[in-house]
Amino acid sequence: MSKAAIAQMFARFQAANPHPQTELEYASPYQLLVAVVLSAQATDKGVNIATRKLFAAAPTPEAMITLGEAGVTEHIKTIGLFRNKAKNVVALSYLLLERHGGEVPADRDALTALPGVGRKTANVVLNTIFRQPTMAVDTHIFRLANRTGLAAGKDVDAVEAALLRRVPKPYLLDAHHWLILHGRYVCTARKPACGRCLVRDLCNFRDKTDLPPPGHPDHV
Repeated sequence: MSKAAIAQMFARFQAANPHPQTELEYASPYQLLVAVVLSAQATDKGVNIATRKLFAAAPTPEAMITLGEAGVTEHIKTIGLFRNKAKNVVALSYLLLERHGGEVPADRDALTALPGVGRKTANVVLNTIFRQPTMAVDTHIFRLANRTGLAAGKDVDAVEAALLRRVPKPYLLDAHHWLILHGRYVCTARKPACGRCLVRDLCNFRDKTDLPPPGHPDHV
């Protein structure tokens, strides 16, 4: 995609959704961190169902430690990889108290040093809580960036670097949310909903769905 097309793309996303938000439910930076850790290989909807009860029982690192691994497991057992995630949630709660006074650090290295926290999770927290211009590349964003020609890359690190270069600075703070929502609900994996896509005319995807026949003036 050209620079002009990319600028137009994000201008349209902003006009349609001026203040995009994560779909994960949380009431504190700590709760968002836990929710993102739990969201690996799980849907936000499924995570929210589990964390409503989990956070009611354990809203803070101290309470999570008191609840313990078995207690956390009981609350999140509907989520994939729940045993390992329960272990990580309790362990990261200990380390937050030990190293950061119970507060979530605004530093990627400090975040990724916590159990269960990879670069993507750290970037979500840095962007959503601390409003840093990071780009958390999940499967939706990786697919969309490559499919549209926005920021092609062979792996998530390459796509992240390309997005940080190519997304215009005025849109960078909210770009992660716009892209993940677009990938989740419009530019889906099996059959993208090109017929209701805001940026269909800007996208370089050759196999668009719901297209008029070749030769038609609206064929893109």
